[in-house]
Amino acid sequence: AGAKAITAPMPGTVLDIKTAPGKSVKKGEVLLILEAMKMENEINAPADGIITQVFITKGASVATGDTLISIQ
Repeated sequence: AGAKAITAPMPGTVLDIKTAPGKSVKKGEVLLILEAMKMENEINAPADGIITQVFITKGASVATGDTLISIQ
């Protein structure tokens, strides 16, 4: 199975990244915090897997649909 891309559900700023490539994650685990409209939104793992790549950095601005993290 190929890697699944986790994309930004809304435009915002990355406040914190709580994972790293190679880390094993469980479904529902918080991967990063995205600030949008002065609210902190948790972006969670859609399924159990291993983080293959992190495409963003703390403080980065993202647009809706931008790829944030890939999970396999």
